Amino acid sequence: MAYKQSMEHYLDNSATTRVDSQVADYMCHMLTQEYGNPSSLHEKGYAAERELNKAYSAVGRALGCDEGEVYFTSGGTEANNWAILQGYLARRRRGNRVITTAIEHSSVLESARRLEREFGAEVVYIQPDQYGNIASEDVLAAVTRDTVLVSIMAVNNEVGSIMPIKEIAAGVHAVAPNALVHTDAVQAFGKIPVRPKTWGVDMVTITAHKINGPKGCGALYIKKGLHLPPLLVGGEQQRGMRPGTENTAGIAGFGMAARLQQDRRIDTYGKVQQLCQMVQQFAYNEPGVVLNSGSQALPYIVNISVIGIRSETMMHYLAQRGIYVSSGSACAKGEASHVLRAMKLPPEVADSALRISFDHNSTKEDVIALLQAIKAAMGEIARR
Repeated sequence: MAYKQSMEHYLDNSATTRVDSQVADYMCHMLTQEYGNPSSLHEKGYAAERELNKAYSAVGRALGCDEGEVYFTSGGTEANNWAILQGYLARRRRGNRVITTAIEHSSVLESARRLEREFGAEVVYIQPDQYGNIASEDVLAAVTRDTVLVSIMAVNNEVGSIMPIKEIAAGVHAVAPNALVHTDAVQAFGKIPVRPKTWGVDMVTITAHKINGPKGCGALYIKKGLHLPPLLVGGEQQRGMRPGTENTAGIAGFGMAARLQQDRRIDTYGKVQQLCQMVQQFAYNEPGVVLNSGSQALPYIVNISVIGIRSETMMHYLAQRGIYVSSGSACAKGEASHVLRAMKLPPEVADSALRISFDHNSTKEDVIALLQAIKAAMGEIARR
């Protein structure tokens, strides 16, 4: 008999977040009232352009950069492809080495592999430690004068490890002044300060749907003065750098989501820390449960394993009870986690991993329901 659950407990916010009601209302207004093409030379077009400019300002303020350094894309994947493929092509005459890590998002890893296949790039994949941390000294040891591109994520999307981006960027530029430094900050943006100028990076990827904004809208920060070729061609939108009619409603929603996230970031961080600690304590105290995230990981993401119960089995059990988590990146579509493999976790740990991820909507009741259900599953499934 199907288990009926009246309340939903959504704890898969690193995959995507629920769109904020204010953002949804604003987007509806844009779709039905300010629906003009922002390139049109009439009042409807001007009105849409004014709303776009508000989004540029909001995202620029959130990044601490000039709004002219922000370019909106169809999401984080496009922004990562743009930064890596075109960044390499822009500098390939100056060298052939690219450095990234073995635990990047698939849009970074597949872009790097494409550089290897199609352009003969020498790509170095830095390995993490057992908690998914990347040591700056390991990255810098791989940097040579012919390094032209380094791409290191700011926060890992499966275990929450925070990378020393500022230290890496400074070291890279000292050894290889021609190199571009890119960071995929999709999981960091809105949770910790993401400051391209302070970090000393050349390009930063962010996206809307991880901060209670719409799917299908991201952005790439490109440092002023950097001549990065466009990934797409065919129009003069966004100063010719990212052509195509803008996703006006999505971009406007991204801008509002960025404003709201900045306003509540500090309060939410403290709340999420408490929720993360509840899961950590459960893992420490419950025999058969292993904590995979490190002690210094971003508290928005906590990865655990329930030994002896495969991830898919546990997820199905939880979903029947209205509790939603994941086994890793949603982009992997159920495939074994390349992040956990790179961390060299034992097979029984990697095969039973669960990623629990929070946002400002998450509550103690959500975590209590999750932990009670996991404990019940350990008893019920083990007896079968």
